[in-house]
Amino acid sequence: MLDTAMPPPTPAAPRQGPRPLPLHLLTALQSWGSCELALSSSNGASPSSKPAAGAEPPSPRRPNYPSEAAADPAAFRAALRREILRRLDQLAAGVLAYRHHPARRSLDDPPPVWREGATCLRDVGAAEGVSVAPDALPVLVVPSLVNRWHVLDLAPGRSFVRALAAEGFRPLIVDWGTPGPDEREMDTAGCVERLGRALDHVVAGYGRPVPVLGYCMGGTLVVGLAAIRPQSVSALVALAAPWDFHADRAGQGMLVTIGPALAELARAAGELPVDIIQTLFYSLDPWLVVNKFLRFAAMDMASDAARDFVLLEDWLNDGAPLPALVARDCLLGWYGENLPGSGRWRVGGKPVRPRDIAVPALVVIPSSDRIVPPLSAAALAGPDGLPQATRLDLPLGHIGMMVGSGAARRCWRPVFDWLRRQRDGL
Repeated sequence: MLDTAMPPPTPAAPRQGPRPLPLHLLTALQSWGSCELALSSSNGASPSSKPAAGAEPPSPRRPNYPSEAAADPAAFRAALRREILRRLDQLAAGVLAYRHHPARRSLDDPPPVWREGATCLRDVGAAEGVSVAPDALPVLVVPSLVNRWHVLDLAPGRSFVRALAAEGFRPLIVDWGTPGPDEREMDTAGCVERLGRALDHVVAGYGRPVPVLGYCMGGTLVVGLAAIRPQSVSALVALAAPWDFHADRAGQGMLVTIGPALAELARAAGELPVDIIQTLFYSLDPWLVVNKFLRFAAMDMASDAARDFVLLEDWLNDGAPLPALVARDCLLGWYGENLPGSGRWRVGGKPVRPRDIAVPALVVIPSSDRIVPPLSAAALAGPDGLPQATRLDLPLGHIGMMVGSGAARRCWRPVFDWLRRQRDGL
């Protein structure tokens, strides 16, 4: 029996982000410090610029530093050092301002209605302040395993699932939790099979098939879910869901190179740690975190923009480790061998082939996505993709499509309208 008693409130944990902090600080220090080093090495007075004894003197060359440095190298070097220190101070100020900011996610978690292992299903329709009709159509909402579900329920006015409830649906969102003993032997197929049992619970209560919606890796999983529970799925929405992992080699080349080593690390540790996952995100844009914390340091800390920054950053830094077998499947089977995109990913002993899934589908592709290459997501709407797919391209990013300033108008609204048309048979 499910225990729905609310645990006593616990004090907010100290913030640890941006994770991994040493890597972000090293990026800034190494890059900015190299400017001074390059100036010193290009200075004719630098020992490194003097020829070794008996060597021919170097041919004259034009210095590659600004004219101000040529006019007064010592003054320019001092000004450069001051600028480096100013930027380091600003970065540190941004990190400290984030860590001490009073903003915290204020929404209560919707109550759980089903549980298996670390995973539970939360009923958004029963959340405090949410009102839905008893016969409202349930929608199973599946987030990624890498980051927690809170990005879909971040704050008042920034909650995709509460906005969906306001449209007359009853969202039930999967909370994957933190992997424990029950997840040690679970691979990606096991994740889909667990979703199947959660879906069985929803359908048993409602009495007929329901829509399923997945975001990011959750979208990949719901394609597998529709393949193994065709009688229980009435419609499918895939939001920035990777499928063809070789459609954009530039977007996943590093993972192919280091995937075997990371899979072995996960096997030895029993999971792929959060900071390793965050390092993979770092590799997509090493300067992303440094630049955004420099901007944050200059914000009004009492502003809505600062609050939204903090809430989103809390979500980004509160990830969960991946179970070892899930990590192996993702790194070697998905990114390495492209099992989904080639029709060789198996769930329940059967290959998952989108072309065999005969339900109405909406494939949403953010064109500015740097986490899931648009070409990868677009495969679900391609010739070998979902046969009844409607493709929706958005001028948004991977996270911006869910919580950005244009999310409600450009992403949520067309998704809600599409779901309403499926519900009403239009």
